[in-house]
Amino acid sequence: YVLNCSVQSHNLQIYKFVFHWTHLTKGDLRAYSYYDKQDQLTYQEQIFRDRTSLFKDQISTGNTSLKLTGVKVQDEGRYECFINTSHGTKASFINLQVKLLSVELFKVITCSSEGIYPQPELTWSTTPPSNTNLLNSTTVQQNEQQLYSISSSLILSHSDTDLLYSCTISTPTNRRRAAWRKLSDEDFDHQSGIIGGVVGAVLVAAAVGLFLFCKKKKR
Repeated sequence: YVLNCSVQSHNLQIYKFVFHWTHLTKGDLRAYSYYDKQDQLTYQEQIFRDRTSLFKDQISTGNTSLKLTGVKVQDEGRYECFINTSHGTKASFINLQVKLLSVELFKVITCSSEGIYPQPELTWSTTPPSNTNLLNSTTVQQNEQQLYSISSSLILSHSDTDLLYSCTISTPTNRRRAAWRKLSDEDFDHQSGIIGGVVGAVLVAAAVGLFLFCKKKKR
C-alpha cells in the first residue's frame, strides 16, 4: 500500500525539509519521520518497524508518500502526513482501507468402489472416535449391467490429528474397509496415494477394487 502525500518542490530547501507520518486512529502512533536529510526512526512505533519506506529518489521533488508493506487489518484508519518546509507547514489526512482476500485450503479423502451388487452402503468412522462431524458427500450409480458404483468424499478437520479414518462399504452379505491415518497437517501433505484391496466374489461375480486417496482442494 502507498499512502500518497506531497508538497510543491519549488525552491524546496531539502536541509529544512521535515515530515512525519502518524496513525491517528490508533492514538497518534508515529509511523515514520524524516528530517536532517535522513530517516529518523528512533520514535517509530514497533508495529511499523521494517514495514515502511519512502521514495528516496523523489524526496527532493516533494514526494513524501509512505510505502507500507505486510498490511494488516490493524493498519486501517486515518493517517496524518505533516510537512514542515522553509515555506511553512502543511497537514494532509489519508484514510487507509484494508481489503484482504482469504483463501481456505482443505483436505479431502475419497473412497470409491465399483462393480458391486446388490446396492452397497458406505459409512465413515474414525479411531479413536472424534467429536467432529464427518462432513461427506456420497453418490451411488448403477450401470447397464445392473452393477453399482459408489463414491464418497470426506472433508478432514484441521483440529483433529493422529486419527485413523476408515471407509466401510457393505452389502447385506459382505463388507470391505479401507483406512488412512492422519498424523499431522505437515505429514499428511506428503501421504497422497492409493490404499485398497480386492473385494471378494461374495459381493460380485468379479473382483472389485476399493480405493482411498487424499487430495487438497481450495475454496
